[in-house]
Amino acid sequence: MLKEECKALLDALNKVTACYRHLVLTIGGTSDSQNLREELKKTRQKAQELAVANRNKLTSTLKDHRLTKEDKAEFERLWVIFTTCMDILETDMRRALVLGQEFPLNIPKKHLIQTGMSGGTSGVAARAMSVQNMRYDAEHNIDVMDLKDLEDEINLMDEMMYEMEMKVNVPQWTVEAKQDPGAELKSTMSAGASPGIISLDDHKSICDLNKVLAGVVFSAVLIIAIILAVCVVKLS
Repeated sequence: MLKEECKALLDALNKVTACYRHLVLTIGGTSDSQNLREELKKTRQKAQELAVANRNKLTSTLKDHRLTKEDKAEFERLWVIFTTCMDILETDMRRALVLGQEFPLNIPKKHLIQTGMSGGTSGVAARAMSVQNMRYDAEHNIDVMDLKDLEDEINLMDEMMYEMEMKVNVPQWTVEAKQDPGAELKSTMSAGASPGIISLDDHKSICDLNKVLAGVVFSAVLIIAIILAVCVVKLS
């Protein structure tokens, strides 16, 4: 039961962190707006709440000396995933700070970037917050006010990660992965495959056949070109 709770918390943190990254990438673009800045703030706060919950749960669990060897290895694996997720979150928070300073909404210093992305971001934020629809109630100058809060939260994040390293020391290179790289992606594709979808092996075979046919056609064209060149030389 404890292991499942930790996995559920970690999955929630991964989802919110991924949504936050998606939102950060739209700062300064044509989709940027006051609503986006509020979505960023709420999503970031949600991620930090989940981070604290993950830290408390995993820290207390890993400090329990009654854990079996197998359980300890599993929780250490979850801890490494958690710390990696924290690194990603902190990086995106710093990126959001820099972009927010470069692209204020009310006093624009630069033109918006034509990123090619269009449409709103409320769906991503709602998914991160696990709500049907986002509600907006921030002040009109949230883009300026939130930057100071963001700086403070980045410092708190640094302190939190330092304390985590002091309480639980799990070097990443000591934790073995349970699956090969890309195994989860392959298993997801296999599980979602339908009879009408070509498998990876079949696709590879088709690609190889196409390469052979292309080689034959190219060789034939080359031979014909040589023959024509010889004929032209003889006729001239």
